Amino acid sequence: MILGLRTVIYPVNDIAAGKAWYTEVLGQAPYFDEAFYVGFNVGGFELGLIPDAVAGTQGAQALWGVADAHEAMQRLLSLGGTTLEAVTDVGGGILVAAVQDPFGNRFGIIQNPHFDPSAVR
Repeated sequence: MILGLRTVIYPVNDIAAGKAWYTEVLGQAPYFDEAFYVGFNVGGFELGLIPDAVAGTQGAQALWGVADAHEAMQRLLSLGGTTLEAVTDVGGGILVAAVQDPFGNRFGIIQNPHFDPSAVR
């Protein structure tokens, strides 16, 4: 079952410059800051940056919240999705995955135990 939007990821070719720019834009420092990922809490949702990626107008990736990433991935595959990214533990108990839907779109999911629905504004 899809629980709602959780994260949108923006690829950047320079993680330090991306972190600086988004810190300025959002008026806050990231809550998660690693070489492989920088995450900001924005109104209860996550704006994430991934390094060494190709940025562009088609580059942002929405991740839809799920209670169980493995179960959700199996359901998406059974409904005709094809694996783009297998379920992956990215640290902190967070699992992400993505399929290509039958129409060619990327559909990403995230199981994030740190997501607090009460923080959504």
